[in-house]
Amino acid sequence: MKELLLIVLAYLIGSIPTSVWVSRRFFGIDIRDYGSGNAGATNTYRVLGSKWGTFVMIVDMLKGVVATSLYIFLPRYAGMEHELWRTNFMLGLGLASVLGHIFPIWANFKGGKGVATLFGMAVAIQPVVALCCTGVFLLVLFLTRFVSLSSILASVSFAVFILFIFNEKEPLYRVFAVAVALMVVLTHQKNINRLLKGTESKVPILKYRDRRKQRRKGDDME
Repeated sequence: MKELLLIVLAYLIGSIPTSVWVSRRFFGIDIRDYGSGNAGATNTYRVLGSKWGTFVMIVDMLKGVVATSLYIFLPRYAGMEHELWRTNFMLGLGLASVLGHIFPIWANFKGGKGVATLFGMAVAIQPVVALCCTGVFLLVLFLTRFVSLSSILASVSFAVFILFIFNEKEPLYRVFAVAVALMVVLTHQKNINRLLKGTESKVPILKYRDRRKQRRKGDDME
């Protein structure tokens, strides 16, 4: 019974529509009416800028961390002898928070894609793997400035790290890693199509680097 209550609480935490509340409170708009129509950090970057996009990403990630860590309120999951039970329960809590982010009760069940919250969940369960995925995400973002592509490759690398590099033994966690990669790819179908067509928007970061490149090209042409 207590586990069920904590899973419901994890869903409610995940349901906090960060980008929707920020856009309404500070800009008088609903972020879902602009850009891609998605209530996530990527669309916030595009519509409201990097400062608010970063804020939304951090809060959405913290939702996953906090929700997945709710197991601490049940002493029965403490200790190494209960590590398997704890991991399985954390997976349940984390997935509930991701479900809340995608279908938030506080925002008419129309939310984001859950990538940042998934990452927060991974941080709580397997921080080393999460750090490796962060490296993949930042590298791809630096090279391309496509958050969608960065998210997709980071999620695929998450499965690769769990299955092959760290060779996680827990079957449910292995299934979860594959499910994460598939879910992120499936929820980014529109982004993938835009990437293939060359119409995907880039986030407004590293713009000074791009300006320098443009100036250099201009100087070379003179």
